Amino acid sequence: MSPSLQPVLDRIAAEVRSLPGRGRPADYIPALASADPGRFGMAVAELDGTVYGVGDWRVPFSTQSITKVFTLALALSLEGDPLWEHVGREPSGNPFNSLVQLEYENGIPRNPFINAGALVVTDRLQTLTGDAAGTLRSFLRAESGNPGLDVDERVADSESAHGDRNAALAHFMASYGNIANPVPTLLRQYFRQCSIEASCADLAVATGFLARHGIRSDGSTLLTRSQAKQVNAVMLTCGTYDAAGDFAYRVGLPGKSGVGGGIIAVVPGRCTVCVWSPGLDQRGNSVAGVAALDRFTTLTGLSVF
Repeated sequence: MSPSLQPVLDRIAAEVRSLPGRGRPADYIPALASADPGRFGMAVAELDGTVYGVGDWRVPFSTQSITKVFTLALALSLEGDPLWEHVGREPSGNPFNSLVQLEYENGIPRNPFINAGALVVTDRLQTLTGDAAGTLRSFLRAESGNPGLDVDERVADSESAHGDRNAALAHFMASYGNIANPVPTLLRQYFRQCSIEASCADLAVATGFLARHGIRSDGSTLLTRSQAKQVNAVMLTCGTYDAAGDFAYRVGLPGKSGVGGGIIAVVPGRCTVCVWSPGLDQRGNSVAGVAALDRFTTLTGLSVF
């Protein structure tokens, strides 16, 4: 990487501004429905923490499902392989909040990035730490270098008030013995986890451990090299809901999206990227965000393929 990357980001931002359709914000969470789909930010962080950015790259937004990557990494670091006895590693092919597969598969979610799988991972982290959302917040503050990073209580309350589908998923898995904590406790932790606000700069830097093969910003080890590979692999195959194949085809990087409009992506051994624009496509991924990452890998040649 070099400072010449800044013109690349400037070019991408100019191209994204001319996109004809920018999608719609998530309207099933009322606190997110009023977001402006015209907003756009993008940041790239090198392994040493150097960050380049463009547009609204320092504006905090609701991270939503992006946090599932970090809770997975934290739970995997504490529990290791036994975690995979509770959640699978295969693409679902169904919407992220689907109940359908759980009954066929005896309450074991297909992967950690659909809602059912993320609930299981948060449940494991809650058992291991006693405060899953607080553990995640502390980790993100440390890795991003932003001590002010926090939960947006308004969004957490909105999600809780409209969380019937997630409650149904949690109760259904509990009936199979795959949830250890009381469901109300789990839901409270999960909604707070998803309601953490962070900027593109924060998230690009905080994701750096996956580009450094499991090494945190302070040089300590969070994951083994093999575990970091596992997380990146699941991001590539499952990280963008039921559009992961198209994302791999267009972008060619492990990535994880959230319905707040953010997407993180990893170039192992090189850098991490975060892009944000609230307008979503029908599958819940940022229209401008996917387009920007497509252009990024095309212009830089940085891809896992």
